[in-house]
Amino acid sequence: MDEAMRRALEAALALQLAWGADEALDETPRDRRRASSPEAMRATLPAAAVPESPAPPSPIAPTALATSPHALPSPGGAVAEAERLAAAAADLESLRRAIAEFGGLALRETATNLVFADGNPAAPVMLIGEAPGAEEDRAGKPFVGASGRLLDRMMASIGLDRHGTGWGSFYVTNIITWRPPGNRNPTDGEVALSLPFLRRHVVLVQPKLLLLLGAVAVRSLTGAREGITRLRGRWLTLEFDGLGSVPALATLHPAYLLRNPGAKKDAWADLIALRRRIDDLRQD
Repeated sequence: MDEAMRRALEAALALQLAWGADEALDETPRDRRRASSPEAMRATLPAAAVPESPAPPSPIAPTALATSPHALPSPGGAVAEAERLAAAAADLESLRRAIAEFGGLALRETATNLVFADGNPAAPVMLIGEAPGAEEDRAGKPFVGASGRLLDRMMASIGLDRHGTGWGSFYVTNIITWRPPGNRNPTDGEVALSLPFLRRHVVLVQPKLLLLLGAVAVRSLTGAREGITRLRGRWLTLEFDGLGSVPALATLHPAYLLRNPGAKKDAWADLIALRRRIDDLRQD
């Protein structure tokens, strides 16, 4: 294999990894309990796919691949670029444009809309989820599907509305602003590329309190590896450059509550803790 072909194949693999592909699948099911002899392997293929005699592989032209190695930024370089763009954003609108223009995150190519935020940006409480789903992708707003409707009811139960004012309002966004294909969980690499923008988002909003919805949000901002059922209900302190420390409460994601209705009592306890903290701040 010549150098040009090797680089082209490496570029194709890197692109698939960036898109979230982590497993190779055959077009037809394969019984992996059988011996991996050539005869057994040939038996799993359709008759039309089995050549009568071995044929040399056709060369792959580098120009047929989606990109070249030089077009793919290194992970460290992409994170540095994300940090530079985020730091240069002076307000929420410029931050939105920076995220839209950032080419280091391949999710941008498969999503329909950028899902930035919703609610009152002057609210004292900022909610952070994990990533948009299909309905959010279509609407371009976070938490508008079934989990979003549940979230609105939950927050209303403690007197908060995303379209309210003052202490009666909240603001909501996600760690990831583009929908992952198939609603899969974001990868560590995707989180690393999104965090500079998210952290700048928090600094620009300057919330008094953060509510972290689900394991992805908690792990991304704290580095904790405990399960969300162990972390929920805890008040954490997060540090942000240019803002200082912000109290953050970990709780269960509404999507988790839809799958596990019995956990709603735990989420309710978390909301009560949040309401008490809000009341304490209002009295200061």
